[in-house]
Amino acid sequence: MSRPRDPLPRLYRWRTNILQGPLFFLSTAGCGSLALFVSLFDPSGRLQHRIAQIWARLCVWASFSRLVVHGGENLGRCPVAVYAANHTSYMDTPVVFAALPFQFRILAKKELWTYPFIGWYLARSGQIPIDTANPRATLSSLGVGLKALRGGMPLFVFPEGGRTHNGELQTFLSGAAYLAIRAQVPLVPIALRGVYDLLPIHTRHFYPGELTMIVGDPIETTGMHMRQAEELTERLKAAIEAMRGQSTQASERSPVAHTGAAAV
Repeated sequence: MSRPRDPLPRLYRWRTNILQGPLFFLSTAGCGSLALFVSLFDPSGRLQHRIAQIWARLCVWASFSRLVVHGGENLGRCPVAVYAANHTSYMDTPVVFAALPFQFRILAKKELWTYPFIGWYLARSGQIPIDTANPRATLSSLGVGLKALRGGMPLFVFPEGGRTHNGELQTFLSGAAYLAIRAQVPLVPIALRGVYDLLPIHTRHFYPGELTMIVGDPIETTGMHMRQAEELTERLKAAIEAMRGQSTQASERSPVAHTGAAAV
C-alpha cells in the first residue's frame, strides 16, 4: 500500500465526508448508547466489551479496509499478560478491539474520556485513563492497571504514549514493562501496519487498504526485577520494530480476527 498524498484526492475526501464519516459516527453513537445502557446491569463489563468489539468491527468495515491478524496463536498462550503495540492512528483502538478475542482493559490517554460515547464507554467499562504529563496521575493509573492484572484481567498499552507523526516508532515509555514486571506476567509485542496510512495524524479522511496486526512471541518476565524495566522496554521496542519490517505473505493468518469491508 502506498503512502497517501497530503491532501488526499477528492474521491477519498468526499467519500469520507459523505459516507464513511456518517457511518463511523452512527456506529459510535449507537454502540456507545447501548453500552451505556448495558453498564447499568453488567458489573463484569463482558457485555460492554462485546458491544465494543462489534463497534470496532463496524468502524473497520466503514473504513473500507481489511484487517488481518498474523501470529494469532500467541493471543491465547497467556491467560493474563500485558499487550503492547505501536501507536499510529486514532483507528488503532478500533483495530485492537476488533482483533483481540478476549476481554481486556486498555490504558488510554485521558483526553479520550472527554469524547461523547467513546468517553462514556471508557468510563463505565472500567478502562484506565493515563496522563503522561502528570507523573503522579500516571503512577496512580499504573497502580489501577497492576490491580487489574493481579485480578486476572489482561491489559493493553500503547508504550509510545501518543500517535506517531510520521509513521515511525517514537520513544517508548517504560509503563508496559513496569506493569509486566510488577505483576510477573508476560509482555506481548504487537505491531500494527497500514493503520497509519488509513488515518494519519494530520488528516480526517480515510485512505483504505489492508490493515495488519502482527502478534509476537510473549516475553517472559518471571524473575525479572524493576531495575530491568528499561532493558525490557528496549526489547519490546526492538521486537515491534522487527515485526513492522518483516514479510507476512507466507505466514498463517488467524481466522479469529479477519474483518473488513468483505466480512465482519
